[in-house]
Amino acid sequence: MKRNIAPDVKLGKDVKIYDFVNLYGCEIDDHSKVGTFVEIQKNARIGKNCKISSHSFICEGVTIQDNVFVGHNVTFINDRFPRSTNPEGELQTEEDWHCEETLVKKGASIGSSTTLLCGVTVGENAIIGAGSVVTKDVPDNTIVAGNPARVLRKID
Repeated sequence: MKRNIAPDVKLGKDVKIYDFVNLYGCEIDDHSKVGTFVEIQKNARIGKNCKISSHSFICEGVTIQDNVFVGHNVTFINDRFPRSTNPEGELQTEEDWHCEETLVKKGASIGSSTTLLCGVTVGENAIIGAGSVVTKDVPDNTIVAGNPARVLRKID
């Protein structure tokens, strides 16, 4: 077994973590599962009863509420204007950029290979189709899909 779980990670009761993960500075609440080859960065929060599927990347600034499904290879982004270097040509540090938060509300489902740009909110019980690129907020109880993700229909 190979797991890189930093001592500052806060794990709830009965959290299941598979091999080859990288977790640091994050919180994962009760009964959630984290699949193989997942990275969850500092200041990310995962609620209760969530399933984070393999090969997903949850960066700093992401909050995932309870009962959320995250499919395989889902990527969150937290920087609207990423750069390697600052204006002086030096590698950027944390002082050189602004982390934009993303919120995934209770009961949402995110399909495999979806990319979520920073600063969006995914509504309660929303469903995002596989391969979508989420560029703006997703309303509660709505199915979206595509690039960019568009509303397909409301969920009754």
